[in-house]
Amino acid sequence: MVAHLWKTMIGGFKIMSSTGDKIKGTANEVAGNVKQGVGAATGNERMEAEGDKQEVKGEAQQTVGKAKDAVGDALHNVGKAIKGS
Repeated sequence: MVAHLWKTMIGGFKIMSSTGDKIKGTANEVAGNVKQGVGAATGNERMEAEGDKQEVKGEAQQTVGKAKDAVGDALHNVGKAIKGS
C-alpha cells in the first residue's frame, strides 16, 4: 500500500527502490575509488577526477535511497495512525 501511495503521490512515475539506489550508490563509490587509485598510480589526472566525480555520484545515490526509506517509513507510520484512529 505504501508503494502504491508513493507512486500515486509522484504522478505514477516508476521510481527505483531505495535498495536499488543504495546498491547503485555503493557500486559507483567503489568504481570511483578504483578510478581514483588507478589515476593516481598512473599519473592520469583525468581518470582521478572522473573517479572523484563517480564517488560523489554514488554518495548522492545512497542519500536518495536513505531519503526514500525515511519517506516510506513516515507514510507507513501515517497509515498505522489512521488505521488506529
